[in-house]
Amino acid sequence: MGGYRGRFAPSPTGPLHAGSLVAALASWLDARAHGGQWLVRIEDVDGPRCPPGMAELILGQLDALGLQPDEPPVRQSHSGDLYQAALDRLIASGHAYGCACTRAEIAAAAGPRAKHGELVYPGTCRKGTNGRPVRAWRFRVEGHVDWLDRRLGAQSQDLETEVGDFVLKRADGLWAYQLAVVVDDADQGITDIVRGEDLADNTPRQIALQRALGLPTPRYLHTPLVLAEDGHKLSKQNGAAALDLRDPAARLREAAHRLGMRLPQGPLGVEDVLAGVVSRWEALVRDSAGQR
Repeated sequence: MGGYRGRFAPSPTGPLHAGSLVAALASWLDARAHGGQWLVRIEDVDGPRCPPGMAELILGQLDALGLQPDEPPVRQSHSGDLYQAALDRLIASGHAYGCACTRAEIAAAAGPRAKHGELVYPGTCRKGTNGRPVRAWRFRVEGHVDWLDRRLGAQSQDLETEVGDFVLKRADGLWAYQLAVVVDDADQGITDIVRGEDLADNTPRQIALQRALGLPTPRYLHTPLVLAEDGHKLSKQNGAAALDLRDPAARLREAAHRLGMRLPQGPLGVEDVLAGVVSRWEALVRDSAGQR
């Protein structure tokens, strides 16, 4: 496949853990299996949650694991002008509007929480703020989004009833994830997104934004979640331990196993493990293509 460009986009709120390594390895493998490029983007748009030096720590972890990007890493914190230009276009086209609601007002007016855990915004400010100052900017959703995931198959979401008009720029002035990631993927020419299944619910919102901005929609593949012993998703918020990289090859083996790939027993270095799993991922890609 010519022109493949994939990416791994960690948030530098904490070091990589076992779950984030699975996502990093899967995205790297898919790029290599397709003869494409693999990029790293530091998603530090939420600056207050990103400790100083954490981005450098994550890049060092990736380097120790042999996962080097094909281009210099970029940071969301440097892309504010791009996000503002996209928001201006959405406002001009009627796809975005100012919202004056406080969190308390939204909680009082909204219905039950959506599957993704957020309140479904009831559209209070769709027709204007009645003279109240704008606090945030929201995207005006419409209807269903249907999409195909390379692993999960056909997917559908009713944005109006399951999500509601979602935030593009927050009341504190920070850019929301949904807008930032769509603009960044287009700016970097990303053709394929491989990430954890916990982010699959975000995909319909991002596709709706891509369509409103006239941007191409990448192909998507969402990998199985890595669960903690209590059955919950392994994440930084749940206190997931940082990767122990005294034996990086062992960590890569474990990540490959979680992706359904076993390697021969015996001592293997980082380069040996990566070479072994690339061939196995290529076989998985061929099998998946043959089944469709």
